[in-house]
Amino acid sequence: MQHRKPVAAIIAALVLTLVLPGLAKAHFQMIYTPEIALDKGGEVDMRLVFTHPFEAGHTMDMGAPEQFFMVFQRGAEGEPQKTDLKANLTPITWKSLTNSGKAFAIKQKLRSPGDYVFALVPAPYFEPEEKAYMQQITKMVLNVGGIPGNWDKPLGLPAEIVPLAKPYGLYAGNVFVGQVLADGKPASNAEIEVEFLNHAPAMASNSFEKKAAVTAPHDCFVTQTIKADANGVFVYAMPKAGWWGFAALGVGPVKEFDGKPMSQDALIWVKSVDMK
Repeated sequence: MQHRKPVAAIIAALVLTLVLPGLAKAHFQMIYTPEIALDKGGEVDMRLVFTHPFEAGHTMDMGAPEQFFMVFQRGAEGEPQKTDLKANLTPITWKSLTNSGKAFAIKQKLRSPGDYVFALVPAPYFEPEEKAYMQQITKMVLNVGGIPGNWDKPLGLPAEIVPLAKPYGLYAGNVFVGQVLADGKPASNAEIEVEFLNHAPAMASNSFEKKAAVTAPHDCFVTQTIKADANGVFVYAMPKAGWWGFAALGVGPVKEFDGKPMSQDALIWVKSVDMK
């Protein structure tokens, strides 16, 4: 006897198919600080902003994050130390070139040499035009003193990108290699959007500078798209020094929030520098 799926289930699956692949286009959750490789410890100034980094375009209002923490490790054999930073966040207003949006700031003291992996699980954001939610689970790895640690270790997030190239030791022209994981398993053939942080953030005024570093010759260069292989691994050559964001779309296990479709994305920021 042939079993038929309920009509409601078929409709829900169709909505997910139509909405989720393009839901997060050009939206990038940022964890920003000016430098990613520090000679010594000290106070690090950071901003959490949900925006369009290449164009310094529309900034979305962030809700209170579900999680924001860092994991420190000194040396390959060091013991990872997790610190909850959520209570230390300060609400701010971030100004883009077109609007202002709710964001967060934090000043965090880093005392010891090693790797500091910052991870953000933001509140789901409702996109009215798509009638769906998005949640970009974001990482950034910062190093102090040149002693490596846990830069290539997964954090056990529902969706994450694990670096396979040291994310704070990249020259412009190097390739960044990462693996997309969903619930700890490789996300086969994941679609990854790539954007360059084209307008320098002005930390003192919580805004983007008006001057762009580069001009895109065509709209297709604003947000570039690449695909991971069967093991969730992707490679991208960064043509210019600066911050680069990589967002694997819809790879997380949660597909619905508050009765509406949701794209649970994995995102990482890395920085390349010029060879002099």
